[in-house]
This record gives sequence, C-alpha cells and structure tokens, in this order.
Amino acid sequence: MTSILSDRINQMEESATLAMAKKSRELKAQGIDIISLSLGEPDFKTPKHIQEAAKSAIDEGKYFSYSPVAGYQDLREAIAKKLREENHILEAKAENIVVSTGAKHSIANVFMCLLNEGDEVVIFSPYWVSYAEIIKLAGGVPVLIEGTLENNFKATAAQLEAALTDKTKAVIYSSPCNPTGSVFSKEELEAIAEVVKKRDNLMVVADEIYELINFTGQHASIAALPGMFERTITVNGFSKGYAMTGWRVGYICAPVFMAKACEKMQGQFTSGGTGIAQRAALAAISGDQAPSKEMEKAYLKRRDLVLGLLRDIPGIKTHVPEGAFYFFPDVTSFFGKHAEGMTVNNADDLCLYLLENANVSLVTGEAFGAPNCVRLSYAASEEELKEALKRMKAALAKLK
Repeated sequence: MTSILSDRINQMEESATLAMAKKSRELKAQGIDIISLSLGEPDFKTPKHIQEAAKSAIDEGKYFSYSPVAGYQDLREAIAKKLREENHILEAKAENIVVSTGAKHSIANVFMCLLNEGDEVVIFSPYWVSYAEIIKLAGGVPVLIEGTLENNFKATAAQLEAALTDKTKAVIYSSPCNPTGSVFSKEELEAIAEVVKKRDNLMVVADEIYELINFTGQHASIAALPGMFERTITVNGFSKGYAMTGWRVGYICAPVFMAKACEKMQGQFTSGGTGIAQRAALAAISGDQAPSKEMEKAYLKRRDLVLGLLRDIPGIKTHVPEGAFYFFPDVTSFFGKHAEGMTVNNADDLCLYLLENANVSLVTGEAFGAPNCVRLSYAASEEELKEALKRMKAALAKLK
C-alpha cells in the first residue's frame, strides 16, 4: 500500500536527528548503555516558576478552549516588548507576532506562505536539518552557501550575493547556529543586510531560537538594522533558552502582511497553540530570567569541558562554538580506516561505528550540509560527557 502515498512524503527525508534519537531509545530499551549526544534538547527541567504558571492556568480554568490563532494578546504583547527592549527591534508590536507550536512550525508557516513552485531560498550552510525539507515541501529550491571550519562555518555576504538569482525569494540562517554553535556578529549581519537591501521582494528568515545560549554576550538581530524590519522574519521560541522543548511554543516577528499570512495558514492547519503552554510561555518571557542565565553558564562550562576532551582525541578537528550546545568537528581523518570488521567511508559510517562500538550516538554532518563533520550535543551531564568522550577516544583509536 505504500504506492498510494504521495510523492511529497516519499521524497521527503526523515529528520536525521530524530532518527538517531529513535535508534538510541530502541537500543536503550534493549538494555544497552547508550549515551545519546544526538538530540538538541536541554537536559534541564523547565524552571519552577514556569511550571507554577501552568498549574495556575489550569486551576483558573480559563484556558481550556481554543486559543486565538495568532496567540493570546498578552503573550504577543510581551514578546513584542522583549524584542523592542532586548533585541532593539523597535518596530515590533503585537500585530507582528504569531505564536505557533514550536519554532519548526513557525518556519513551516513562513515558507508555505512565501514560496511558489521553483522559488529559491539561499541557506547558510551548515544548516539545521529541517530547513531544506520544509523549503522543498513548500515547492521551493534550497541553494546552499557553505561556511568552512576555517571561518567558523560562517558563509559570507559575498557568497550570498553570488548565490542570488532572479528566482531567489528568501535567505535563511541561524545564529547562534545549529549545528555549529557559531554566532554572527552585528558587523557580519550588516554586510548581509546591505546585500539584501539591493534586491526587491527578498526576505530574510532569521532563526534565533538559541538566542539565550550565547557566550559572546552580544546577540545581534538583523531585523534591528536600518531598513531591515520590513524584510525580516525573526523566528524564536521557548524550547532552548527556557528548557521547554515539550511545551511546543515558538513565534515569529514579521511585517504585518507576513504575520497575517502566517495566521491565515495556521488557521487552516492547527489553529492556535495550547492555552496552558502559552501561559507558561508568558511567565517565561516576562518573569525571572535567572534560571536561563544559570543554564547558559552551565552550557559554557560544558563547552569548555568537551573542547578539552575533543582536542585530546587525535584526528578530531574543531572550532570553538560561541553559542547553542553543539560541537561540529571535522572527522575526515578517519575516512578510509577500518576496525571491528567495519570500514568508515564517511560521516554516516563513523556515527554508526561509534554507536555500535562506543555506545555513543552522534548525528552525521551530511544531514546538515557538511558531509565531513558530525554533530555532538553537549546538552548532557558532565559525567555523561566525560564518559562519552572517553568511549569515543578509545573506539576511534582502534581505527587504522
């Protein structure tokens, strides 16, 4: 019966991060001691005051019905206030905000509203795995511009300009970046903005979901730059910085025409997000920010721990991530080597080798547009990270 399925779903790639996480769970269920460093999920609990806000919302009994499609007005106003005061997006108002069930949903709304068949979207690569598949689902064509390890995986404004064609409709990047942890500076974003402003009908999709995990102390939003608000869709949410992955609350800040389009699209697909989760999100964005700051400090400590351990493994090449909670090392030195009856031809093979011989799960860089790399999440305890890197070092040393 699989022949009855649409070409759309048959041609879509499965999320590599979710696939590896699923494989890890299956092995754990068999009693195998797997350390999973594959999924981009904080290992912290949602802060207590956010939990309490959800409990209070349940007790009030006012949030059990359908919520407004674009989100509750007070949450949208709080998000806009945050964007004005912290991100310096001075034009942000409630009418520019659409709340969705996670930033992934927000991105899907955006491209379903933006793209016609054959429209091109320039993706700064390495990129989050779902960008390309969502673009293709919406009828678009992904066009990759590649950053390299030598320049901290950040493609340049010059590369962007060279990639633009008459069919280019949008540009998308993340900062801090998943999978590399790289952060675009204000100066780098200004150069990108100058290229964008030369073109009519070209939108920037700025994925800032890791904004609160930024070790540079200087997060920059391209929508805050002169002439960029009407050309930018800022995507953000609560999953990473507030440890709220399962609550599923994300949002966009966009020009009114774009916000209305996404509200219209969302009205036909999901309607508004869960009311209780939105009350929790309101407490997160307008309440005590100290827990998020503490998580950021913990991630920085873990980054430095893992950096030292990775540098102690012969053959691993890495840069120093400036945010998020990932390393994205180059592992080409292991290609063509053998151990345990297995030949490592590429990053896919290396991930499988480490899963089977070190009981550590990573994600191949192929899924992120960088086939010479693997992604390692350090959103895990220090004890797990030390053990995982110890196992990796031993297993990699066997490859000859």
